[in-house]
Amino acid sequence: MAYEINTIKISNRIFYELLRKGEIREDNSEELYRAYSENEEITILVKAQGEESECDIEKYMGVIYLIPKEENDFLGYSKKELKLRLCKSGATDKDYYLSQFVILTLLVQFYNSNGLSSKSRSFIKIGDFINTIETKLKEGSARSKEEEEEGGIAFSNILEKFQALKSTEKQSTAKTTKEGFINTILNFLDEQGLIYYMKEDDMIKTTKKLDSFMDWNLLNKNNYHRVVKTLGGDIDE
Repeated sequence: MAYEINTIKISNRIFYELLRKGEIREDNSEELYRAYSENEEITILVKAQGEESECDIEKYMGVIYLIPKEENDFLGYSKKELKLRLCKSGATDKDYYLSQFVILTLLVQFYNSNGLSSKSRSFIKIGDFINTIETKLKEGSARSKEEEEEGGIAFSNILEKFQALKSTEKQSTAKTTKEGFINTILNFLDEQGLIYYMKEDDMIKTTKKLDSFMDWNLLNKNNYHRVVKTLGGDIDE
């Protein structure tokens, strides 16, 4: 299919803007937003560029997002890079898997509804969240070892890592403490525009960006069931 030069130029502008900022908002880039939303040829071209760059291009509630796919460590983060960002110096794979478990637990705490929106709560207290992580790890570790042997999460190993972290009643930024380990992860998610990490109020809230993505992703039954099953929860039909 042949496209007009102007159509190609506009689609290139849109994709370049997505590479620069990660998103295009209707309220501050109306021209590009409308071009993508109202011109099917431009939409096809931009999505094709995203596919070739191992990215999804999705539009939610007045915003177009560029979302790197899981294997994309050029526009996203590689395992090595995330380990350096989220874990202590000299971290092992167990430290990395603990950090991913923390993020997964946070998502399930906020998004476990099957209604019009997957979001089920407006905020989480940081102290409560830390307690929930340990509870989920203990519950998982107490279950049959068969799940681990079949390729499931090695809860006992991750629990061991979490319990090896020091605990303090004060706010700590040291990655060798439970509070500091969680603090690093929450700061990272805040920097990515996914949560509001309000230390002074001892509170975590989600952003519209994360809400929109999770509604698109978690309301897919297969994804939702897999995540809940991983954490040992019950599935409400």
